[in-house]
Amino acid sequence: MNFELNEEFRMLQTLVAHFVNDELMPLETGLLQQDINGYGGELSTDALLPLNNKCRELGLWGLDVPKQFGGANLPALAMVGVNEEVGRSAVPFHFPPDSPNLHMLISSVTEAQREKYLLPYSRGETISAIGISEPGAGADPAAMSTRAELDGDHWVLNGRKIWISKMDTADFTIVMAKTDTAKGRHGISAFLVDKDTPGFIVERKIPMIGGTKTYEILLDNCRLPKGQLLGEINKGFAPMQLRLSVRRLQMAAWCIGKARRAVEIMADHARQRVTFGQPLSERQSVQWWIADAETRIHACRLMCQHAAWKLDQGMDVRTEISMAKIFGTEMAHDVIDHAMQCLGALGMTKEMPLQLMAGQVRTMRIYDGPSEVHRWVIARNRLSQ
Repeated sequence: MNFELNEEFRMLQTLVAHFVNDELMPLETGLLQQDINGYGGELSTDALLPLNNKCRELGLWGLDVPKQFGGANLPALAMVGVNEEVGRSAVPFHFPPDSPNLHMLISSVTEAQREKYLLPYSRGETISAIGISEPGAGADPAAMSTRAELDGDHWVLNGRKIWISKMDTADFTIVMAKTDTAKGRHGISAFLVDKDTPGFIVERKIPMIGGTKTYEILLDNCRLPKGQLLGEINKGFAPMQLRLSVRRLQMAAWCIGKARRAVEIMADHARQRVTFGQPLSERQSVQWWIADAETRIHACRLMCQHAAWKLDQGMDVRTEISMAKIFGTEMAHDVIDHAMQCLGALGMTKEMPLQLMAGQVRTMRIYDGPSEVHRWVIARNRLSQ
């Protein structure tokens, strides 16, 4: 087995590392102050513009977009290294366009939808969101209560969606709804809803830990032309799972980067801080925190690379991605927590990026499937053999 990434992928990861160091890291101080002042820890549209321009300049745009849509068509294996480097910064940034919805669109669009939604999205001209969770149905899509009923040449959507990111900027939202209540998850369909559609109501903004925000929306007799159905009727679950798999693998890779950053902060502090006549770096507890962190980071990277390789081969990778998401998010949570403990009171301040990173990682243990559900999936697959 060859565990060495090819030179192209290594060079790409190095380029992304320079981008993170030169473009994202300098923004951290201002972002932390923004969070301290109560304005959250997300980049404004004005702050994103120069970053996106820099991405275009460096060729870091549409990295996993197919070539026919103007992208580099990089495999999932290459994207593991990209997302690892991006994860090192507390600045929340995705190389545009955001991959998960992109892959769902690619797998499902009609020719008309390709022109109206996919191509502008792949060029970075539009922003998308997705509505899956509901107030009474989060990790269990079969419990979804939002309905879509056909009325002549239109679909009529009624229900609620919650925990949706980017609703303040999204040009369109992929909304999941039941089209056959008797079929459970096999009766779910996806719909493309433009932001100004009557009956598509953004009800409230919900501040989240980690400096982010989500939204709750109401679908009140929201009428859509038949052509807004994304993919086939009652077959929205599989494309949605593809979308979730891409995001879950991203999260696990981000967590590698965040854990690396936490170890760097912890090691630098441990070498400098002297307590009771001894540097913290000579304390066994700190040494073991660092040793365990390095070991788990290495294991997580191998898990992500293996899952990405299987994904690139077109193999069923759901179990491996569930494993990587559980392991990565819990690993990064522990490493960041140990770094905060090592720094003492300094680790508790909002002036350090650790607290923002801790919040970001904590949300990942819930988003796109909580750890408990992923453990259940892994165990169910093993017990069914």
